[in-house]
Amino acid sequence: MIEINSADPNLRVIGRDPVPPALRRFIWDIQSMVELAESEREILLIGRDLMARLFTTDDWLPTVFAVPNPAGGQQFQIYRDGLDRFSVVSTILSGGACVTISQPSVWEIAGVLRGAINRQQLDGSPTNSAQAGASRLLQASAVEAARSTASGEVFELRNALDDQTSIIFHVCGGDIGRISRRSGASGGSGDAPPLGYANSDNDPPYDIFSI
Repeated sequence: MIEINSADPNLRVIGRDPVPPALRRFIWDIQSMVELAESEREILLIGRDLMARLFTTDDWLPTVFAVPNPAGGQQFQIYRDGLDRFSVVSTILSGGACVTISQPSVWEIAGVLRGAINRQQLDGSPTNSAQAGASRLLQASAVEAARSTASGEVFELRNALDDQTSIIFHVCGGDIGRISRRSGASGGSGDAPPLGYANSDNDPPYDIFSI
């Protein structure tokens, strides 16, 4: 349940478990980094180190942001920056599931929190059928930091495990909820339904007032 402060509606009280300390510290560190870094390269270098340290344990992700969808993959927005400078998101893939993502030209720091993921770049055509790059297998604790070379780059994230949920944790240089993302049981077909965020009304993303 979400209670509203009658004196100031912007001060929301989230009626759920407290933010895990490791996650709270990570988000505050990311916010400070974005505010103080002198270049995008510095953001990627520092951010990758911050995420690698966060990944020394895997018990800090709230359960509400780690729920798999038996029909495929889904994403949860974990933190929403009020100035849209960055977003923190989890991608949850049930066994064998995949999501196809159209990525804008923004920086991204991403890691596999649990399980294993195959990352495959696609050709960006309406069918997303031709594979433009080799598939890479990313195991648990793997962290990558990069900037999409061109707006509209399309790639597929597929759970490499058929009998286990895999989780990817992302920090992106913008609100990726505004990006065209699609899901699919196999292949990321162009007519697959939009992925969207899976947050319920009772489990909105954290913000500056609730973190």
